Amino acid sequence: MSDTPRPPQAQTQDTVRTAYDTVAADYARSMPDTSPEHPLDLTLLDTFIAAVGTEPILDAGCGAGRISRYLADRGGRVVGVDLSPQMIAQGRALHPDLDLSVASITDLPHGGASFGGVLLWYSTIHLSEADLGRALDEAVRVVAPDGYVLVAFQSGVGTRDLFRQYSQHGHDVTLERYLRTPDEMAEQLAARGMTEVVRLVRSGTEIDRDGQTMLLHRRSDSGPHRNL
Repeated sequence: MSDTPRPPQAQTQDTVRTAYDTVAADYARSMPDTSPEHPLDLTLLDTFIAAVGTEPILDAGCGAGRISRYLADRGGRVVGVDLSPQMIAQGRALHPDLDLSVASITDLPHGGASFGGVLLWYSTIHLSEADLGRALDEAVRVVAPDGYVLVAFQSGVGTRDLFRQYSQHGHDVTLERYLRTPDEMAEQLAARGMTEVVRLVRSGTEIDRDGQTMLLHRRSDSGPHRNL
């Protein structure tokens, strides 16, 4: 199967859950920390932590908790949720001190304005357009006034079929990644009352040849915001 971009196709959350349940152990073993991240990515994560300060952070789509670990080790008060029970099981085994639980980022089990920051670190990449809208609605709902949302994703146009990538590691899974442009995602956040603070767009690497985008937005219904 080719991983050439092609027109997007709707993918269900059940499909995504099943795929990540299948690969969870190998995924956690192969990506235990932030080694795959570019130094610029980590700088923006550090900026996000500093902006949120002492307020709690939701790592929405935390996987096995590697980014939750990074945030917590730098003083972040982190709560993580992920769609895949097996990814959460891996995260709890690796990081027993972290608060990680099973939940969909399109239907968060948290009250409104519960967090100073919401992180969507490559957790929107498998969402259909409808589910992406619901996930962004939820992120904005649970972030407090003057709070921040940081979204990271592979940027471009079309869809990547990830069958070949995972089959090389012995897994037969159905999983697609949707590419979106920086402007498309920024417009979705702006339509929900978020103000863009930082935009990082960089080229891909040998690890991931697609372009990479990180958007830091602030909930803009609260007047002047904290300096970064």
